[in-house]
Amino acid sequence: MLGRILANFKRYSFLMSQMVSRDFKVKYKRSVLGVLWSLLYPLLQMSVMALVFSYMFKFRMPGVNYLVYLMTGLVMFNYFSEASNSAMTSLVVNFPLMKKVYIPKYIFPLSKCLFVGINFLLTLIPLLLIILFTGNQETHCILNIYYLFLPFAYLCLFLFTVGLGFILSTISVFLRDIFYIFGIVLTIWQYYTPIFYDISMIAPNLQKLFYFNPLYHYIDFTRQIILYNHIPTLSCWLWCFGSAIVVFLFGCIIFKMKQDKFIYYA
Repeated sequence: MLGRILANFKRYSFLMSQMVSRDFKVKYKRSVLGVLWSLLYPLLQMSVMALVFSYMFKFRMPGVNYLVYLMTGLVMFNYFSEASNSAMTSLVVNFPLMKKVYIPKYIFPLSKCLFVGINFLLTLIPLLLIILFTGNQETHCILNIYYLFLPFAYLCLFLFTVGLGFILSTISVFLRDIFYIFGIVLTIWQYYTPIFYDISMIAPNLQKLFYFNPLYHYIDFTRQIILYNHIPTLSCWLWCFGSAIVVFLFGCIIFKMKQDKFIYYA
C-alpha cells in the first residue's frame, strides 16, 4: 500500500508543482514587490507587535529576548492558520476542475500546505535577522548546534497541519458552515497557544491543559533551542512526534473514507 501511495505521489508530482506555482502567481499577481512581501510582512508585523506588547502593554520576560519569543510563536502559528484555512477550502473551490478531469483529491489540500510552507520558509529569513540583531547583552540570542534540530519541529508542524487540512477539507464538502466555525476556533486556538505570553503566567492547575495543544509543543521545541540554547526535553520530542503522526494518519483515513463521495456534493 505504501509503495502504491509513493508511486502515485511521484506520478502526480509535476501536477502538484504546477498547482503550487499557480498559487504563487495568483497571490502575487499585479504586486509590485511580489515575493518580497514574504520577507517584509513578518518584519512589519514584528514592528506592530513590538509596539503593542513591548511598549504599550509592557510585556517583559527576564533574561529572554521578548521579540524573538514573540516572533518564533507568531511565525509558526501564522503558517498553521493560513495553511489550514487554505486546505479547508481547497476542495470546494476546485470542484469545477474535479468534474472535468481525474486528479487525486488529496493533491488539493496538500498543495495548499506546501505553498504556504514555502512562504513559511521565506519568513524564517527575517526571523533569523531578528534573532541575530535584536536584544541586549543579557538577552541576545546566539546560533548554536541545536539549530540542526529545528527542521524536526517544522516537519511535525507540517504533518499536523496536513492531517488537519485533510479533516477540514473533508468536512467542508458536506458542511460549509465549517468555514465560519473554524474561524472562531482559530481565534480561540491563538489565545490558547502561548504566543505573546509565557505559560508560567497561567495558574498551575490550568497549565496541564496546554499539553493537549500540539502547537504549544512545536513552538516550545523551537524556543528551547533558540532562546534557551539547549536541546529540547525528551517529552517535548515525543509530544511533537506523537501529535503530528496521530493527526496526520487520522486525517488520511478520514479523507480516504469519504473522497469517493465528494463529487456528489459538488
